[in-house]
Amino acid sequence: MTSTTGLTDPADPSAARPVVAVLGTGTMGAPMARNLARAGFPVRAWNRTRTKAEPLAADGVTVADSASDAVRDADVVVTVLPDGPRTLDVVREATPKPGTVWVQSGTVGEGIDELAEHAARAGLLLVDAPVLGTRQPAEQGTLTVLAAGADTTRAIAQPLFDAIGSRTQWVGDGRPGPASRLKLALNSWVIALTTGVGEALALAHGLGVDADDLVAAVTGGPLDSGYFQTKSAAIRGGDYTPSFSVDNAAKDAGLVLEAAERAGVRVDAVSAARDRFHRASEQGRGAQDMAATYFASFPDDTND
Repeated sequence: MTSTTGLTDPADPSAARPVVAVLGTGTMGAPMARNLARAGFPVRAWNRTRTKAEPLAADGVTVADSASDAVRDADVVVTVLPDGPRTLDVVREATPKPGTVWVQSGTVGEGIDELAEHAARAGLLLVDAPVLGTRQPAEQGTLTVLAAGADTTRAIAQPLFDAIGSRTQWVGDGRPGPASRLKLALNSWVIALTTGVGEALALAHGLGVDADDLVAAVTGGPLDSGYFQTKSAAIRGGDYTPSFSVDNAAKDAGLVLEAAERAGVRVDAVSAARDRFHRASEQGRGAQDMAATYFASFPDDTND
């Protein structure tokens, strides 16, 4: 049985899995490719720095030498790249064949409009599908997928989303864009939470308050959240292994600010948070987890 896109119908249990090309195997792309392969999809992966993709071979993923090799005869192309311009450059370089389903899973902000224009010109079926989650949910296959795209692509994309995530939220009227814009609004909340945890613990330190007492006062009450517990534990334990880095957080804050300016909305907290992320990066913490924005509260960065 075939769908209107010419791909095998995932609703037919006898149908073969579509071939998936994953372009970008960083913190999120690598585990996504691995989970797709484990779910039975034939997966080809490409990364501009090939050494980052090579470990995926042990999981049955074919590592391609070029983006064009990865997408050749692929049914679905998944891009997990840092921003809109790089995503567009890679897809232009790869040149997927017309009719290919293109699942865009990076945080590209308002750049989604340019990607949609390219997809229309190239005959690609674009599904706008940024994800919520960091390294651990990506590895566990428990991401939340925010998806927007035409009804004809949903049956193709949904089995992929089931392999990489625990929940898919389809939004909008079938056009790409609403998912990326929802991701911007959600990122403003993530940025606020991260900054709030870091500043609260920094102020506690400065006032001579035991961090354990602060966490105990929050735990189990209306101010508590899983995010508070995770980031406060990272700061208290001094473990800044990146699940999402300071530099990536600064990039995402910039995307939020650009979108807010276009919308005529002031987001003062995000602006202040971006300054903190930049300050932490200047302290040499750009590759560390975004919780390391904690150190931006200490100008000499001596509070290790």
